[in-house]
Amino acid sequence: MIAWIKQLKRRTPLGWLQLSHSRSRLLVALSGIAFADILLFMQLGFQSSLYESNTQIRRALTSDIVLVSPKAKNTQNLSTFTRRRLYQAMDIPGVIAAQPLYSNNMMWKNPQTRREATIQVIGFSPDHPPFRLPEVNQQLNKIKLPDVVLFDRGSRGDYQSTIALVDAGKAIATEAEGRTIHIGGLFTLGASFGTDGILMTSDQNFLLLFPKRDVGSISLGLIDIEAGKDPVQIVEALRKHLPDDVKVMTLADFIEDEQAYWRKESPIGFIFTMGAAMAFVVGVVIVYQVLSTDVNAHLKEYATFKAMGYRHSYLLSIVFEEAVILAVLGFIPGLILPLGLYSLAAKATALPIYMTLARAGMVLFLTLFMCLLSGAIATRKLQSADPADMF
Repeated sequence: MIAWIKQLKRRTPLGWLQLSHSRSRLLVALSGIAFADILLFMQLGFQSSLYESNTQIRRALTSDIVLVSPKAKNTQNLSTFTRRRLYQAMDIPGVIAAQPLYSNNMMWKNPQTRREATIQVIGFSPDHPPFRLPEVNQQLNKIKLPDVVLFDRGSRGDYQSTIALVDAGKAIATEAEGRTIHIGGLFTLGASFGTDGILMTSDQNFLLLFPKRDVGSISLGLIDIEAGKDPVQIVEALRKHLPDDVKVMTLADFIEDEQAYWRKESPIGFIFTMGAAMAFVVGVVIVYQVLSTDVNAHLKEYATFKAMGYRHSYLLSIVFEEAVILAVLGFIPGLILPLGLYSLAAKATALPIYMTLARAGMVLFLTLFMCLLSGAIATRKLQSADPADMF
């Protein structure tokens, strides 16, 4: 091992010397790799924000088990089912509570611009708060009052003045579904690809906003179980006990169900996945062109190495050395620039777009693989190169 390290230290860095010999070509190659990395970071960042933003409501729930209609597509498009299923769920040993949650989209007038916008309204019993949101749980007495709602300060749109006034303790009123509603407080959750913002209120206020909605038609059934009980076993018991007009899932499965919708059924998820794949292909093509040009330019030198007795593996190591150098040097600007782009995109879209260590590591791995793959393709001509044919 020590002898191999000493030999490595004595080895002339031919890969770096060949790359640095033509500075302009090196800069073009690094720019291409950085561009491919930026595309990868942006596509993966938007894809991650798609899954995170659209599951934030579900991840905020405190329930162990969730009942949902089989017709429901995602959190913003929840179909309804009868409230009787909650009473039937209480028959199962281990179930200690079953509460309804109401959800629907509506048009309301932006209190700041007075323009109509779509917003999601969630209603629940203030006596049984279903969310792990301290800001909401501290203001439950407010939403018990008629026509009072809590507004998500992370909503997408022009709400800065409205948020400032509510923070200052001033009453803000606007119109929604033909009624005058009052913003009694704020909480923070954030916009998503499915909705621009959220209002939370009591179940009674929800039914006032949607008078055609039957109190017995609920969007979700939230079930709590005894401490120490296995939710998977209770889910199986509920599935056998309840009719097929409801799906029974653990909270973890309920969150995964939302991600699966956006990943498999929504065209947005497919677009981001395809975009990341295309960015990888662009990187492979750029690096291949650089390395292939370099191999062709130094083909006689490689043939001379062969004639001198150097093995083919040595020649491959030179090309792979170039590939690794390009990957590392190109990754640095490809990592730095997306940090600013993420910040700009987060401010413009109100979506949770930020850099993570896991994503940086993934893109670095993909960049190395991309460059090594390009190097492997570019060295095909070396395999058939005959020193006698080069002179």
